[in-house]
Amino acid sequence: MKDIITKEFGKVYGDANGVKTYFAPGRVNLIGEHTDYNGGHVFPCALTIGTYAAVKERKDMKVRFYSMNFESNGIIEADLTNKLEPKKEQAWTNYPLGVIWAFAERGMKLTHGFDMLINGNIPNSSGLSSSASLEVLTGFVLKEMFGFNVTNQDLALIGQFSENNFNGVNCGIMDQFAIAMGKKDHAIFLDTNTLKYEYAPVKLEGAKVVVTCSNKKRGLGDSKYNERRSECEAALAKIQTVKNIKSLGELTEEEFEEVKSVIGDPVKERRAKHAVYENRRTIKAVEALKANDIELFGKLMIDSDTSLREDYEVTGVELDTLVAEALKVPGVIGSRMTGAGFGGCTVSIVKDEAIDNFIEKVGANYLAKIGYAADFYVVSIGDGPKEI
Repeated sequence: MKDIITKEFGKVYGDANGVKTYFAPGRVNLIGEHTDYNGGHVFPCALTIGTYAAVKERKDMKVRFYSMNFESNGIIEADLTNKLEPKKEQAWTNYPLGVIWAFAERGMKLTHGFDMLINGNIPNSSGLSSSASLEVLTGFVLKEMFGFNVTNQDLALIGQFSENNFNGVNCGIMDQFAIAMGKKDHAIFLDTNTLKYEYAPVKLEGAKVVVTCSNKKRGLGDSKYNERRSECEAALAKIQTVKNIKSLGELTEEEFEEVKSVIGDPVKERRAKHAVYENRRTIKAVEALKANDIELFGKLMIDSDTSLREDYEVTGVELDTLVAEALKVPGVIGSRMTGAGFGGCTVSIVKDEAIDNFIEKVGANYLAKIGYAADFYVVSIGDGPKEI
């Protein structure tokens, strides 16, 4: 990929001398969905697919962006002497521009511009965090280029801050954290309330992680993501009138059942129930993995999906079809939607000898029921951002 993006950089910008190349991964969350903004635990891992950048410094204050994934947009340019603001015509570059803005908000202002060419092999709008990958990648490039004194954990927080405040998406910390802090063959057991984390080895003897992309496009900002978040906040506020907690993630299942009636709204009660129960499932899932109980891990994945479908209502016919068809295939240990929902991907743990049959059967049945094809990725767990 390094040669490809360097060569393309030369074609687009006219000169590839002095170009440096970088990579940031995508991520998949194995379990713990819609818990990260509810003060709960998540269990994501970085992937070996992600976003690549070729970058060259400029002497002026212009930044220019070009994406091999969105060639029709051409080169998109911004002038750093002007105030950076999100604009529709800036298209996908609102993500890297948001990171530049967020660095400046922390007192780290750019002294010159740069040209950047992007090429990602994460499916767009798939739920594998192409936007967070681009944010962390941009932050890593700025850190390297300008010598800013930031850690990879800082890059995650800056990426989240930019997405919340520049792009207007009320996302939690999980995506950026998993990408910035990725470690090969390990998932990250992260307490989103405290940012305390530990790496847990993912040993799937005789099985692999298969990500299935529904190819149903969704946009986070215009989905019901923000609505779900506000429903949980409203439920929490009601519970706080009878219990001294700061987040839903502090509750056990039993504690929730004792106080749930105070919420007074059956829909908000179901949303809060998912946040509480999913958090406990995530804790149990990591314990199962540590004990090498992959079957229990798979069962908890299935329970997670059921809750996301029935209590949180963020799945939709495409994701429901993928999970239902996956669970019909012998050798599938667990399957669930992953990401924000309303489209995007499922993640499944599939025994090695069943993978070809899984792809064939789930692919054919999905196409027959939905009318367009799904894409399959047998993925490996990789490291965080790096220069290549």
